[in-house]
Amino acid sequence: MSTYSAKPAEVEKKWVVIDAEGVVLGRLASYVALRLRGKHKPSFTPNVDDGDNVIVINADKVHLTGNKRDGDIFYWHTGYPGGIKQRSKGQILEGKHPERVVEKAVERMLPKGPLGRKVFKNLRVYAGPEHNQEAQKPEVIDFASMNPKNKRG
Repeated sequence: MSTYSAKPAEVEKKWVVIDAEGVVLGRLASYVALRLRGKHKPSFTPNVDDGDNVIVINADKVHLTGNKRDGDIFYWHTGYPGGIKQRSKGQILEGKHPERVVEKAVERMLPKGPLGRKVFKNLRVYAGPEHNQEAQKPEVIDFASMNPKNKRG
């Protein structure tokens, strides 16, 4: 008996929608990374992108536990002397692109390299309740009710 290894042509991808309103960010990100990677399927193959296409809505209403809203700070440098910049997760969530907090959390849970970049392209994150993928007839996943710890506040 030999181990089954999925080929890219044999993979069936589904579309799923997850509502992030009031959901804890880290728990949401780990579940989304699992779905993107395809680890929930019995046909999981480590070197093939066999995960689902995931749509996350209401990313601006995600819940951060503890002091992460003010304590977790993203740093970057402009390249000029004294050009270090910083922004907290709370500032990003209240700013122009709040979906980037969810995108970064998921991106950091995916593998680094060509396969991780390919898998990350299957994620769509929207700040509000509307999304552009109605034509794909996505399946709605109620992530908040899977575990009482998923939703706080």
